[in-house]
Amino acid sequence: MAADLPELMTAVGYAQPGGPDVLRPESAPVPAPGAGEVLVRVAFAGVNRPDVVQRQGNYPPPPGASPIPGLEIAGEVVAVGEGVAEALLGQNVCALVTGGGYAEYCLAQAGHCLPVPAGLPLAEAAALPETLFTVWHNVFERGWAKEGETILVHGGTSGIGTMACLLGRLFDLTVIVTCGSAGKCARALEIGAAHAIDYKADDFVEEVKRITDGKGVELVLDMVAGDYVARNLKCLAEDGRHVTIAVQGGAKAQVNMAVVMSRRYTLTGSTLRPRSHEFKALVAQEIAANVWPLVESDRLRPVMDRIFPLVDAAEAHARMEAGEHIGKIVLEA
Repeated sequence: MAADLPELMTAVGYAQPGGPDVLRPESAPVPAPGAGEVLVRVAFAGVNRPDVVQRQGNYPPPPGASPIPGLEIAGEVVAVGEGVAEALLGQNVCALVTGGGYAEYCLAQAGHCLPVPAGLPLAEAAALPETLFTVWHNVFERGWAKEGETILVHGGTSGIGTMACLLGRLFDLTVIVTCGSAGKCARALEIGAAHAIDYKADDFVEEVKRITDGKGVELVLDMVAGDYVARNLKCLAEDGRHVTIAVQGGAKAQVNMAVVMSRRYTLTGSTLRPRSHEFKALVAQEIAANVWPLVESDRLRPVMDRIFPLVDAAEAHARMEAGEHIGKIVLEA
């Protein structure tokens, strides 16, 4: 631990699961980096749906992870652990973390950090890792998306949805999104979606059929699950891929496996947080090689919704749960 660092820091935690109001500032020890880790003085931390689900008591941290919420951060490296190059000290990085982001200091695996380009505000840097790692892995690595294909993304103005729109535009994908209002559909089109369907006004299955002239889409990125799965499969072209990354509509789905066989569908999914350090480091390397040059050249920037002070994390969660946000909510430490 560096000599000029405090022993205690402000963090946001909760005593019992519940609504946004259970979140409260508290004093916690500043953690010391272990082997392969860096300590980051957090400037900003991203707020993500898994944070909300954790606070509600339905997404416990994996073994060894901090109980403090927060899965992505940006700030300055102020201490390094064994085996980490001291050249990282003083550098601004953004990082995917397994927890602990809602604090003034946070540990990160050195291999999960990406350098913050000079022109990228730290608030925007903090809004990148969680959605970028998730979309890159599930759309391109697990979903095998290729140039010229069409994908369907639910929640088009969420953090994940906006990132899918941005990456789709940059990697020559046609992105169809669903949103919950005409206003959100308009914003999704501005962000980069080719088509936006108001699922409250129209049947997205019929709209996808119309948009694709009956062919269907090559890939569905699904955050809903539940009864959406059967409807999603009706949107898929032959040999289509269905990738589930959340179960906001329920964990169980009824699927006609005869249709899966006859149309040669691939059904897969993943959760990022419990994956190994080694796996996440490999994803970080892929992002550094394929996506980070787009960040450095100012071609990729996250869609920002609102910045809240760290101590107002409860308000940030309330905004996310209200569903009115467009893009990313971040906390300023």
